[in-house]
Amino acid sequence: MALPSACGCAISTIDPDPDRNSLSDPGYETGSLGISSVSLSSSVQSYIFENGRRYHRFREGAYPFPNDEREQEREAMIDAVILEMCQQLHFAPIGANPQKILDLGTGIGIWALRMGDLYPSSSILGVDLSPIQPTWVPPNVKFVVDDVESLWLQPLDHFDYIHTRHMAPAIRNWPGLMQQALDHLKPGGWFEVQEIHHYPQCHDGSIPLNYPVTQFWDSIIEALAALGVDLMATRVLVEVMRRVGFVNITMRTFYIPIGPWPKNKTLKRAGLEWRTILSDGLQSTALGPLTRGLGWTKEQVEVKLVEVRNAYMDDGVHCYMPLHIIYGQKPRASVTK
Repeated sequence: MALPSACGCAISTIDPDPDRNSLSDPGYETGSLGISSVSLSSSVQSYIFENGRRYHRFREGAYPFPNDEREQEREAMIDAVILEMCQQLHFAPIGANPQKILDLGTGIGIWALRMGDLYPSSSILGVDLSPIQPTWVPPNVKFVVDDVESLWLQPLDHFDYIHTRHMAPAIRNWPGLMQQALDHLKPGGWFEVQEIHHYPQCHDGSIPLNYPVTQFWDSIIEALAALGVDLMATRVLVEVMRRVGFVNITMRTFYIPIGPWPKNKTLKRAGLEWRTILSDGLQSTALGPLTRGLGWTKEQVEVKLVEVRNAYMDDGVHCYMPLHIIYGQKPRASVTK
């Protein structure tokens, strides 16, 4: 059965598999992005611990998800699934020799490091609230601890390419972020957003009524809204980018299955990996938002997660999550005669 089209992009078919069980320090720069950029020798290296999980200390509470080793391992798995689905690191046509690249919300820094290998003559800056990136990095890759929603102090018209991914659960002001990206790109530069729409979709009506997984994500949406974050902003990012002033905007959509139900072997493998990521990450996804945003206790959260884990294992439910790749260009400078 064909999946619904988004923004006119071509969609391939995902067919359910009747045999569901088959499976064929030198790296850091200080004070570089904004007024809040600080040295790693300061307190940003410390953390806070809450309900048995570790969270960032710098701009405490801005990102309601843990940054401990368990979550870092899960982030690496997410990166692997996206790379398997997309088969490339970026889609914006940045040319063979981009000079200055900015990675917003770099996390453990995998994408920035891979871009450093791919474009050895470029200078790549990765920014995150947590100092969880490697300290030994290639000479063309730097990391800085900063809040990307603070005022940027980099020069205007500075970057050739700005990239962000997995930021929908954290960004409170997408228009503000995109405006800063536009201002700090060189004329003709590109901004690319790679975001998974974190809500189960279904094309064949196999989601049952009162499905615990959709109920879970409804609660996460409500909790994040109470914390000032619109998790569903992925649906309007193209329009936000257009309103800010980007041109030549393109969106491509990939569909990541939840579980090994597709016939296609690549999608089957990706679906199994994605279900593992979602299931193993239930606690890290839920604890911060539900306790901080909705006032749940840790015990209430853990009880809820039991039924959600069980529901994820039902291969008769053919769900997926869209991965949106959206990129736009800063208009080129007009020529004055």
